[in-house]
Amino acid sequence: MKKFGVLAVSAIAVALIMAGCGGDEAKSTASSGAQQAPAQEKVETTVFKLAFNQPEDHPEYRSIAQFSDKLKEATGGRYEIEIFPNELLGSQKETIEMVQNGSLSFSLVAGSLLENWNPDFAVFNLPYVFKDYKHLQRVIKDDAVVGDLFKSLENQGITVLCGMYSGTRNVYTKDKEVRTPADLAGLKIRVMQSDTMVKMLNYMGGTGTPMGQGEVYTAIQTGVLDGAENNEVTYYALKQHEVGPVYNLTGHLMMPDYVITNTKFFNELPDDVKKFFNDNMDSLVDTEFEMFQDQVSKSLDAAVKAGARVVEADQDAFKAAVEPLIAEKVTTDSAKKLYDAVQKLRDAQ
Repeated sequence: MKKFGVLAVSAIAVALIMAGCGGDEAKSTASSGAQQAPAQEKVETTVFKLAFNQPEDHPEYRSIAQFSDKLKEATGGRYEIEIFPNELLGSQKETIEMVQNGSLSFSLVAGSLLENWNPDFAVFNLPYVFKDYKHLQRVIKDDAVVGDLFKSLENQGITVLCGMYSGTRNVYTKDKEVRTPADLAGLKIRVMQSDTMVKMLNYMGGTGTPMGQGEVYTAIQTGVLDGAENNEVTYYALKQHEVGPVYNLTGHLMMPDYVITNTKFFNELPDDVKKFFNDNMDSLVDTEFEMFQDQVSKSLDAAVKAGARVVEADQDAFKAAVEPLIAEKVTTDSAKKLYDAVQKLRDAQ
């Protein structure tokens, strides 16, 4: 794949705002050597901010943290990143706009949101488009498939650095079991803020209700929503099982998240830093996929122990229900080409 990079994590919570592109950078001093010496050489550490909407124990956070350590070591302490979890810097849509205008260097965002900048991203966000997580992993690392798509936002100031695994999304509800599309009739189900997600849930039989993740818990708790849809890890990590204890295995979606950066800022990074990103990105992606998949069963088991129940759903029925959405979204030549390329890798090894 086209390798760019993700970064180093700092435990330091204070960063000075810098002017210009990537203006969230801050500088501190760090020792350049492990041995003590009377006149120890110091280096300035540039700290970048990365926005994230999940907690610190999430696989995406942990994989970036691991990669960050390598980046910091490779650059002699000159570069690191401070991850701001739990939407501390704003909703995902807001942080995309911040990256675009250069006030934030990096963000990790859901794939569906990038449709608002290029509709072709919808191809990866269609229900049942990927056979399994290995299929998604092959696609996201194949530059022949994703290279042009990842570069397509650069004229708008956004570069997509890499894709990450975000599990299989399923519908969870406050009290009703969902086994067929008919069971969703009349239910308001939270989806991410994109046209494709709203239409997908509507085709599945419910009423798609776009909303930022930070509002979902209270919305279900108070009855504004009847439920939501998300992957297994996020479902437990954000304590959604407390308000939506019925986790229905619709398996309707498996789509990537993306690490994005401001194009001008990234292009102006030192050559050795960009080379590190290029040389190590596949390793980061593989690590994250492995961490996430390992966490899936652990998260569901923990949710069940806390009172949730898992319900088997008729996935064939849901797959048939959403077929019109694929025809509706895959219309342009570029989208058709991308969709065909994804399907060609379906059974590859």
